[in-house]
Amino acid sequence: MDLFEAIKGRRSCRNFLPESVEETDLEKILEAATWAPSPLNGQPWEFIVITSADLKEKIFQEAGRCQQFAIKKTNWKWLGHYQLEFLKEVPMIVGVIGDPEKGGIDKFQEDGGVSFHHACAAAIQNMLLAAYARGYATLWFSFFDQNKMRNILRIPEKKVPVALICIGKGNAEITPPPRKSYASKTYYLY
Repeated sequence: MDLFEAIKGRRSCRNFLPESVEETDLEKILEAATWAPSPLNGQPWEFIVITSADLKEKIFQEAGRCQQFAIKKTNWKWLGHYQLEFLKEVPMIVGVIGDPEKGGIDKFQEDGGVSFHHACAAAIQNMLLAAYARGYATLWFSFFDQNKMRNILRIPEKKVPVALICIGKGNAEITPPPRKSYASKTYYLY
């Protein structure tokens, strides 16, 4: 598959078939993630593969709790229409965990380090594109409290749950959202 075809064709999915993810496909997806760039080649990512219905239920409950909190905090009533049941239905969720100690030199700066987050984001993008190229639909999900998710997934205190990547066969055609042109988002300094 052409890279630009994958970039433009991949969509966020919230409607999955129960069909499981093939082990060989999962291996390719995770391998693609590990080829992402990272500061000082720290490779600050770890992955937790979640297929347990019990864990998916806990993730669903945490997302629902965060949804209610966000509605109260923002008064965005429309947020209540955002369905979360796909978290229980998706055949696989991959937790992407970041290690701040494996970030770049920025961890010594006054504001602290964020490069481990950036590296994990690059790994996630590789996962999304690799999954799409293998015929899977995905969703980059981050609607959770880090401490609560750390407890649910039994993540050590010093590591950070960055995102949950839902992976499965999509159950519906997804219309591409509108995109602004790169020209409207690009500035030049001479």
